[in-house]
Amino acid sequence: MAYPLVSIITVSYNSEKTIRKTVESVLHQTYPKLEYLIIDGNSKDRTVAAARRYAGEFAKKGIHFTIISEPDHGIYDAMNKGIRKASGAFIGMINSDDWYEPDAVWTAVQVYRKERFDLFYADIRIIRRDGRCLIKRARIGRLATSRHWNHPTMFVTKQAYEELGVYKNTGIHDDFDLFLRFCRADKKIVVKNKVLANFRSGGASNVKSFAKCTQRCMDRYRCYRENGYSRWYLLECILIEIVKYLVC
Repeated sequence: MAYPLVSIITVSYNSEKTIRKTVESVLHQTYPKLEYLIIDGNSKDRTVAAARRYAGEFAKKGIHFTIISEPDHGIYDAMNKGIRKASGAFIGMINSDDWYEPDAVWTAVQVYRKERFDLFYADIRIIRRDGRCLIKRARIGRLATSRHWNHPTMFVTKQAYEELGVYKNTGIHDDFDLFLRFCRADKKIVVKNKVLANFRSGGASNVKSFAKCTQRCMDRYRCYRENGYSRWYLLECILIEIVKYLVC
């Protein structure tokens, strides 16, 4: 376990304008033993060409770099494809609009050496539409909530995925559904208050319209109910959408 292999997965679709920063953040990780998989949904722009430009640099660093571009059934289908192909003891997900801090992987491995987690996450920097930033702190509390959980900073052991399964691919919040499954299974979840990733707001999870807010609210509520949580969590779902509307 001195240097376990860590797999990083990036899911992309028509991300030509942003994917370079994502790829470079993986390329410049301080951790020495990585593999990197880009799972592209058959982009119609130059996303794949932009990513392939870095193949030589990954090869020089001894990082196994794979790009798969083909039609899929959405973001979680693509993530599942990446998980199935990943060889690492740990798996991280960084989407093509976001990017890691240079020591993100090192931090996750160091935490595992001390605490042997099944799932780990940390603080995230959110870049708002107006360019201002805010830090969303990671926390574990009695209330199961996405307010304290940050998917782009998450690292999960390959073994835990094999035990609990992957993403269901049934809604926009299936990443949160996975987190709830880990909570209900009493898996070891560890957090660290350190910024490990950067997230651009403005995607599907932040569209400001009544219809979209309602859709996201009910999809999050579905995740709670399917994992055995109380109907009272509907209030939590409404609160989250109000906060996102005001802050993001």
